[in-house]
Amino acid sequence: MMKRKNIILIAFICMAIFTVGCSDEFLTRTPEGQFGTNSLETEDGLDGILLGAYAMIDGAGLDDTADWNVTVENWAFNIASDDALKGTDAGDQPEQSFIEAYDFQSFNGHITNRWRSLFKGVARANNAINAANSLEDISDEKRTQVIAEARFLRGIFHMEARKMWRMPPYISEEDYILDDVESTKVPNDREIWPFIEADFEAAAASLPTTQSQVGRPTSWAAKAFLAKSKMYQGWDENGTANTAKLGEAKTLLDEIVNSGVFSLATKFEDNFLVATRNNPESIFEIQYAVSSAADQASSRGMGLAHPYTDPWGCCGFYQVSQNLVNAYRTENGLPLIENFDAEDITIDTNDDGTSAETATLDPRIDHTLGRPGILYKGFKIYQTDFVRDLSYAGPFFSKKHVAEPEGFGVGGWGNLSANNYRYMRYAMILLWLAEAEVEVGSLERARELVNEIRTRAANPDGFVPLATQGTDRNDFSIVEGEAAANYDIATYDTPWTDKAAARDAVRFETRLEFAMEGHRYWDLVRWGIAAETLNNYLASESQHRTYLVGKSFTEGKNEYFPIPSQAIDRSAVDGQPTLTQDPAY
Repeated sequence: MMKRKNIILIAFICMAIFTVGCSDEFLTRTPEGQFGTNSLETEDGLDGILLGAYAMIDGAGLDDTADWNVTVENWAFNIASDDALKGTDAGDQPEQSFIEAYDFQSFNGHITNRWRSLFKGVARANNAINAANSLEDISDEKRTQVIAEARFLRGIFHMEARKMWRMPPYISEEDYILDDVESTKVPNDREIWPFIEADFEAAAASLPTTQSQVGRPTSWAAKAFLAKSKMYQGWDENGTANTAKLGEAKTLLDEIVNSGVFSLATKFEDNFLVATRNNPESIFEIQYAVSSAADQASSRGMGLAHPYTDPWGCCGFYQVSQNLVNAYRTENGLPLIENFDAEDITIDTNDDGTSAETATLDPRIDHTLGRPGILYKGFKIYQTDFVRDLSYAGPFFSKKHVAEPEGFGVGGWGNLSANNYRYMRYAMILLWLAEAEVEVGSLERARELVNEIRTRAANPDGFVPLATQGTDRNDFSIVEGEAAANYDIATYDTPWTDKAAARDAVRFETRLEFAMEGHRYWDLVRWGIAAETLNNYLASESQHRTYLVGKSFTEGKNEYFPIPSQAIDRSAVDGQPTLTQDPAY
C-alpha cells in the first residue's frame, strides 16, 4: 500500500467524492446530497464545497459515466492526434472510433460527458465562491483563500472547455444560483478567453507562493496557467502569430523562469513515477492515492489505458502510432524533423528478447511507449502480448501514466495507481518560452531553452536499462551499465538564424517531450497546423492501420468538437435554446 505523509488533501477529496452526489443537469444544477450553503454554513462545510470542485478535475464526481472519458489527462480525445490510437480492438467503445476518425457528432456520449464534467466543475467552483462570500463566521484570510482556489479551478474548467469547443459559455458566480437550473442558461455568444485570464489573474494575486498541502495551487501555478491561456491565443486558425499575446505570455514565462523556484527533474522518467511525485519540476500536479480500502482517489481515469497482458489484463486502450515512434529516430543526435516518418522503427527482437532495432534513438522513446524487447516500467520485457489486437492497432503501447509495480493498490481493480498526473511541469514553461522567443524574442535564447530540455533527456542515468528475458515470461535480468537501445541525443550547437527552422525545431521538441501526456492534439490546433499535419499523418499511418484508410481531417471544422445536442436541448428558455451550435456542425 502506498503511503504519504501529506495525504490530508487527498483524504478530504475522497470524502468529498463519496459525499457529493451528482445529477444529469448540465451546467449548474447542484444535485441532491451536494454540499450547499443552506445546509453547511460552517468553515468545514465551505472546505467540503471547495474540495467537491477539486474532485471534478479528474471527473470523479460525475455520475452515470466512466471516469476515463472525462479525465483531465484527455487521452480519450488525444487519440485524434498523430501520437495516439484508440487501441484495443475494432468493436470496443465505438464512440472512440468516431473520434479517432474525425467523425465528431453532437450525440457522441464521450463528447457529451466531457461537457457535463467540465461544467459540473464550473458549478461547484461557483458554489464555493458564493458560499465563501455569504458565510459570515470565517476570517477574511480564509475567504480570500477559498475564492482564489475556486477561481483557479474555474479557470481550468473553462480553459479545458475552450480547448474542446469553439464557443462554450462562460458562467460566473453571479450567473450561478444554487438549485436554480435556469440561472446558468447562459448564451455562448462571446469569446471567453478574457474571462479565463481574469480568473487566473485573480488567483495569482491572492494565492500564496507556497502551500503546506500538496495538490493546492500556488500563485506560480496560477501564473503558469495564465501564460498557457495566452499561448493558446498565440496563433490564429491560419497559423499567423498574435505577437501581442505571445509577448504577454513571454513576460509571465520569464518571471517564472527567473524566479528560480522550479527546475527540471534530474531524469526525464521522474515525471512519470510514483516514487518521484511532486518533484522540483512540478508546478501543479493532480494527486492520486491508492489503498486496500478504496480506489476513489486513484488514477481512475487512466484505468482502461493499460496493457492487455498480466498483471493488468485490461483494457488495451491508448496505443501509440507508428508516426510517433518514428519521430524518435535521430541522426548525429538530432531529430529528423523533415523526414522522420520516411523509415519505420522495427519491432524485431533478438533471441534473448531484447530489441533488434539498431537505429540511433532519442532515449525518451522508451519512457514514452512500450516496444518489443524493452523493459516496461520494471514489470517485464515488453512483447506484442501487451496489446489486445496486434493486427488492428499495432504493437506499441503508452507508458508514461502506468505506475511502477510499487505504485499500484492491493485491493480493488489492479489498474488503479497512485501515479500523479503532472498537469503543469517546468519543461512546459521552458518550451512555451522558446516558442515565444522564436516569434517575439531571440532565436538564440530559444535554442538555449530547447537545449536545456535535451540535456536533461541525455542524462545516461535516466536511460532505460538493457534487460534480457528469463525462462518465465515475467522474469528478466538487468544488464548493468548497458542501455536498452542505441540512444543518441545531442544539443543544437549551431546558432539558430532561420525563424521557420527554429519554429519547427521547438515544435518538434514539444512533441518529443510531451507525447502521450494529453496535449498534442491541442498543440496542433493552437499552432494552426492541425489540418495539414493530421492529413499527412493519416496518409502515412493508414498504411499500417488500414481502418484509417479514407479518413480525413476537415479544416475549419475538426479543430473543435460539436456542442452536445443534449446540452443545447436542455439550455432552452421559453422553448428556445440559449446555446448555439458551432456553425461548422
